[in-house]
Parts: sequence; C-alpha cells; structure tokens
Amino acid sequence: MENLLEQVKAVVVSAGAALHDQYTDTARPTTKAEMGAVGKRLDDLVSGILRPALAEIRPEARWVGDDEEMAELPPGEWWAVDPIEGGVNFVHGTDQWAVTVTLLRDNTPVLAVVHQPVGFRTWTAVRGGGAFLDGRPLTVSAKTEVDAAVVAMTQPRTRNRDFGDAVAALLDEVLLIRSTVPSTFPQLDVAEGHVDAYWQYECDLVGVAAGVLLVTEAGGVVTDLRGEPWRPGHADVLAAAPGVHKGLLALLGTGDGR
Repeated sequence: MENLLEQVKAVVVSAGAALHDQYTDTARPTTKAEMGAVGKRLDDLVSGILRPALAEIRPEARWVGDDEEMAELPPGEWWAVDPIEGGVNFVHGTDQWAVTVTLLRDNTPVLAVVHQPVGFRTWTAVRGGGAFLDGRPLTVSAKTEVDAAVVAMTQPRTRNRDFGDAVAALLDEVLLIRSTVPSTFPQLDVAEGHVDAYWQYECDLVGVAAGVLLVTEAGGVVTDLRGEPWRPGHADVLAAAPGVHKGLLALLGTGDGR
C-alpha cells in the first residue's frame, strides 16, 4: 500500500501544480456565472490529468461520479476525487483549496492524499498506518470537555432550519463555532488537533472521504449524527476528538438524522 500511496501522491502533486499555474491571489469574481465557468474549466483541466493517471495505477478501480456521491457504493474499489476542493476559495484568491484523492474499498476509505499547492503541503493516510502532514504524524485533540471545544461546520445546501437549530444548540455549550468551506480543511484541522470537531449535513462522498480517513487515522471518531460509523451514503458526518465526540453527538444527533 505504501508504494501505491507514493504513486498516487505523485499524480496529485502534479495535478496540483497544473492548478497552481492558473491561480492568482488577486482573483475577484463579480458574478456567480463567472465563478461557475472558471470552476468548470479548472475541474476539466485537473480531471484530465488525474483520471487517466489513476486508471493506469489501479485499472480495476471505478470512478465516483455524480450518481454515487450521495449513495452507498457497490462492492470493490472506487476513486473519490475532487479535482479542486475549495473552488470557491480558489476563484476568490484565497489559499484554502486542494486536490483530493481517496481510494475506497468496499465502502471503506483505505488511502487518501490531499495536496494544497499554495504552501506545498500534503496530507496522507493509509488505513491502519496513521495520518501525516508532509511526513509528520498527526494526532487529534486531547480535550474531554465539550465546553472547551472548538467546532467547525459547513453550511448545508437546503437544511437551513435544521442547521440554525443545531447552531443554536451548540452556541450555549461549546467554546467556539466556525463556519467554513470546503469540507476537507476543517477535517484536516481536526486531524491535526487545531479544531476539536467538524460536522456537516448533506455531505457528499468526494468532499469528506479523505478527511474521514485522516481524522480516523489521527485517532479521531467519525460517525453520522445517529452515532453510526460513517460510510458512503450517510447524509451527515461528525468527525471529532474521542473525548468530545459523545457530548457533541448528544447535542446534534436525533433519530431523524439530524
């Protein structure tokens, strides 16, 4: 698996370099249509690098498409790829964007590479082998008290009322709440211990798969909001340090999936 990791890492870094060539920190889009056009062009550019290269590395692995992003995957190996995770940040000239690649086997993430071209930082994980940033081992927060927890979240596409209720429930109980995009970076913060938890409604597979593995391998706990171990097809995710996961789940989780 380590040899496979190095192969995937090389491909992801190469794709990141092509993306970085298109980046400027002076970008300031003026319309949603403009943002969409830039995002589509960049997605096509990077996918054109990643897809054939990953197919050569692992010919039997399939590619997660739009139809699979919110569903449980059929058995076998699948590539979950986000060519430009954080595209909204890219087009606004900020640096929290990355290329992410995750290999899933029978609905379990087993390998992940996240490369942030700005700053040239690379996070890697192999199931059972730990999580790393540029070769340095990562460990989640040691906090055990919810009232000391820093919690990150991402605004959902449609469940705004549920989101508002959940935020209200947390505001009185935790130290600080942050709302951010994309999904991957706050999960990386959890894996590094900078943030104690991350939760999201309506999560899509390519947006959270890499972070799920990295948080898990850094010693964290990743479930849906019912407390079931996260897997593709689950509608929400809570990735947290073990000492605060149970308390946050009690605040966020209900029987209807919230």
